[in-house]
Parts: sequence; C-alpha cells; structure tokens
Amino acid sequence: MKKSRGRTGRNRRRKHLKSFMDGVNCSHKLEYIKLKKWLKERGFEDSNLRPAEFWETGRGLMTTKALQAGDLIISLPEKCLLTTGTVLSSCLGGHIEKWKPPVSPLLALCTFLIAEKHAGQKSPWKPYLDVLPKAYTCPACLEPDIINLLPKPLQKKAQEQKMLIQELFQSSRAFFSSLQPLFAEDTGNIFNFSALQWAWCTVNTRTIYMKHPHRECFSLEPDVYALAPYLDLLNHSPNVQVKAGFNEQTRSYEIWTDSQCKKYQEVLICYGPHDNQRLLLEYGFVATDNPHSSVYVSADTLLKYFSPLDKQREAKVSILKDHDFLENLTFGWEGPSWRLLTALKVLSLAADEFACWRRILLGDVTSARNEQQALGTAAKICQFLIEETQHVLLQISQLKRDKENLKTHLALVEMLRSEDLKILQKSAEILCNLNLGTT
Repeated sequence: MKKSRGRTGRNRRRKHLKSFMDGVNCSHKLEYIKLKKWLKERGFEDSNLRPAEFWETGRGLMTTKALQAGDLIISLPEKCLLTTGTVLSSCLGGHIEKWKPPVSPLLALCTFLIAEKHAGQKSPWKPYLDVLPKAYTCPACLEPDIINLLPKPLQKKAQEQKMLIQELFQSSRAFFSSLQPLFAEDTGNIFNFSALQWAWCTVNTRTIYMKHPHRECFSLEPDVYALAPYLDLLNHSPNVQVKAGFNEQTRSYEIWTDSQCKKYQEVLICYGPHDNQRLLLEYGFVATDNPHSSVYVSADTLLKYFSPLDKQREAKVSILKDHDFLENLTFGWEGPSWRLLTALKVLSLAADEFACWRRILLGDVTSARNEQQALGTAAKICQFLIEETQHVLLQISQLKRDKENLKTHLALVEMLRSEDLKILQKSAEILCNLNLGTT
C-alpha cells in the first residue's frame, strides 16, 4: 500500500519551495570562503549578508536578519576598494606616471584588472577576481544578430558601445606595449581585445561612484570609479531606496536601506531610476515591471506618419530639431510622453496654424483638430510598435530553438521586448480612451 504523504510531505514541499524562492545560500562555496577571508584581512567586519543564488536575479546577497528602514546594509573599508590609487601603488604605477599622453582613469583600472588576472595565483586580488563574471551580457558583448533584435534606438547605442571599446583598444596599444618590461609573455597576447572588453565591462557594470581628486598622471576624464568586492554582489530593484556613499569618518563605503527586508530574503539596492534600455546598456540586465521604463520612438518612425507633400514639413522638423524635440520621445506606463505629444502636435499643425508652433512648445492648445490628430497619430505609432515588437518576439522564439549557444542572450532580448510590449499595450489602452473622449 502506498504511504500517504500527508501534511509532513506537504510542509516539506512548501519549505523547499520557500527556500527556492528566498534563495539558496552559497556561502559554503570555496570562492566565497576565500573572498570573505581576504576581506576580513582588510578590516571588513562580517555582516548579516550571505552570497546566494536567487530564482529571479541569479547571484546576489541574502540577509540573515530582518532589516528595517535606516539599517546599515554594508560597510566596506577603504582597503577593500579597488581605485586608481590601488593601480598607482602597484608595479603599473611608475609606467602610468611616465606615459604621455596621460591615460584615463578608466584605462588605468582596465589595465590593472587584465594584469592581475594574468598574474593568477600571484595576484593579491585573486580572491576578488575569482568571483567576477567570466563573461558579460552588455550590448557590447552581443553578436550582431542579437543586436539586430534590439529596439532601433538601443541598436544605435549598442553599436556606439562596441565602437567605444574598439577605439579604446586601438588607442591603447602603444601604452600596453610600453608595459613589456613587466611581463615575460608578449603584452600583445595579454592585453588583447577580449581581455580589454572583459575589463571594460567589469568597470562599467560594477563600479560604485566615488570621486577622487585629479592626479596629473591621468587625463582630464573624471576619476569617479571604485570596484567594491562583495558589495558588488548586491542586485538592483527599481522599487527600493537606499543611501550610499563614502563615509570620511569611518573611511568606508556604506549603504543604508530606506526599505524593509525580511530575514533570508534578497537584499536589493537601487542603481538609479533607469529604464530597461539603460539597464541593459550599462549593466547587461532587464528589470520586470520597471516603473521607470519606457519605449522610445525614433525620429524616422515619427516622420513616417506625416506627408512629404506638406510644404511646411521641413520647417516643422527644423523647429523640433532646434528645440531638441526629436530625441527621447517615449511611450510609458501612463501613455505617450508630453514630449512625444508635443512633437506630434507641431507636425500636425495645419498651414493656417503654423505660426502658433511656439505656443505648442510651451504646452498650449492650438485647436481641437490639432489635439485629435496628434492623439490619433500617437495611437497609430503605438500600434505599429506593438506589431513590430510581436514580430521580433516571434523571431526570438524561433531562434531559441535553432541557436542553443545564444539562448542566454536571446532570453535577455526577449525579456526586454516583452516588457516593451506590456508598456505599449497599456499606452494603446490609454490612447483608445483619450481618443474616445475627444470624438
């Protein structure tokens, strides 16, 4: 006879599911044991945070005690931070100080990361390097086929990000060669493009903002980076608030929470009020139901809905360009943005209304016809973007079946596009109600 699982079986299942939702503690893993020991040697007091794997966010930090608003989440001593000061006190320092034209603070940090990674066991930073991601999901690291699936405005920024790293690599080759005396192996093999791309993404996605005084040996770009071991395991949520900064009294970088967090739950911080395109571009991830998210309308898409036969079309486009109304036009959770509607109203001006364009830019109403036409066009653009997004989502689901190796990157773009679709559908609903109201 089969034994009934009864209540104990159900409880066990519930407990297992709960621990899965809360996160699986990973502090027993060797790399985290070594990292904690290394941090302790540098004065880090063990806090209530434990490394864990979470269902939604992946690797993060959980708390072993309930946190209240106003509690200190983490305090990382200055000795644990990796800054340009760290770089200058290493064997790279002398070479950086002599090099002309001066290198940027960003390049100094990238060079240090590559050199320490190459040093392997000999690097004093090895326990930190061992927990850094081996690869990144920023657009700069995505295949061209994947980039083509991104929304047009983000495609452009992804290409710019790729070019930026490419140019940094080309312009730094002579500097990398000058470091040859420090290495037995050819610097061309150590400081190759993929090594720089990894280091650049490490700095771009993981640094905290920390202002340092300008040093003569660096270029004039702001020196505002610090890599913060362990602290950088904290994941982002747009729905929490924190206070963060370097405390001059304690000589530590501190994060204080403004939110509550239950015991054994993931501790989340906010990287800033960023939309999903910015989060993907800068950090390589997307947030679900992000209140700051919006869908961008490119100038090309906007102008498709206005006749080339309109004699004042060129003048209208010129006005929008001069007053910066062809960029950052969006649909959000509350419908079309004021900027988008303003651009549409200018483009919808009838010949006898054209002289009123200044009033529109100030937020005035010209005519009921103009208002209605702008709303109608917004609804058409929204519908076009919905169909385009649905088409891309279909493409992605087909590619996921065919391209096993690109599954992670495809899932990321799929998430971005699905979030966009939610926003566009909400905007379409709002526009439908507004259009009904004006008819």
